[in-house]
Amino acid sequence: MSTVMYLLTLGACFCFVGLKTNIYIRQKRKMSFRKVNIVILVLAVALFLLVLHHNFLGLSSLLRNEVSDSGIVGLQPVDFIPNAPQRVVDGREEEIPVVIAASEDRLGGAIAAINSIQHNTRSNVIFYIVTLNGTADHLRSWLSSSNLKRIRYKIVNFDTKLLEGKVKEDPDQGESIKPLTFARFYLPILVPRAKKAIYMDDDVIVQGDILALYNTPLKPGHAAAFSEDCDSTSAKVVIRGAGNQYNYIGYLDYKKERIRELSMKASTCSFNPGVFVANLTEWRRQNITNQLEKWMKLNVEEGLYSRTLAGSITTPPLLIVFYQQHSTIDPMWNVRHLAPLHLLYITHA
Repeated sequence: MSTVMYLLTLGACFCFVGLKTNIYIRQKRKMSFRKVNIVILVLAVALFLLVLHHNFLGLSSLLRNEVSDSGIVGLQPVDFIPNAPQRVVDGREEEIPVVIAASEDRLGGAIAAINSIQHNTRSNVIFYIVTLNGTADHLRSWLSSSNLKRIRYKIVNFDTKLLEGKVKEDPDQGESIKPLTFARFYLPILVPRAKKAIYMDDDVIVQGDILALYNTPLKPGHAAAFSEDCDSTSAKVVIRGAGNQYNYIGYLDYKKERIRELSMKASTCSFNPGVFVANLTEWRRQNITNQLEKWMKLNVEEGLYSRTLAGSITTPPLLIVFYQQHSTIDPMWNVRHLAPLHLLYITHA
């Protein structure tokens, strides 16, 4: 109901009250003054209900807009189950956001990762599952038909248009670009209200309480904490043909002047971004996402990544942006090459 119609209706009601009052006063012999007051009281109650209904409609409209209009370009929530039954947790316990990317061909791995996290914790975890538009229904069916019916989750659609001008296919690399690998660059958008979050690849198995990882202390000014490859148990495993995968020269082309200008030592130990903890407050303050996108664009223009890239193409921009500006997680959260899955993350037994 519009404001004008509301005011007109309100005025008409008052006129009606006045008219009825005059009629009843003139007809004193047929109706007592007491009856007139009863009629006025009934009309006043009706008027109050009309005002209440008007305000309720306005509130409902506001709530609908807040839920349906996220204001995010490229990343749109698909569904959210905030009140799903869950294990009893301390009401004062902080919510733990865990972001996992789930592509159509790796849904089984993503479900296994989520299940392993849920199975090993009693903490208040909410999963942000990032996928492509055509995968949401399939993912939802997996979740509803498994032991994960009780988890709290949000499915978020990743719009590949976000990557236009920032990545390009490299025929020498063999593999095609996987858009969801870049979801980790957009954590503050994926989890807009959180101050801290965990990112994990979809090919992990967690064997410890995720709360321990979430509680990793980050140094002041650091927006993320990673596992250093040189400290990892994985560094002791020799992978034939993997290149120099434990330092910066395995990811960046030091023949390029722009890379040399950064004065980053080629022998600096790299880190693996398959699992990390992010301080989203600091991430936003430093505009980390914009910095990452800057180096993605520069690579498209100048080819800054190593031609014998030791790992994912998401790693080089992270190495540049977080050079000597990141904290570390316990290396036992990042143990690789121990299973058929590409990565296996475990904690101390």
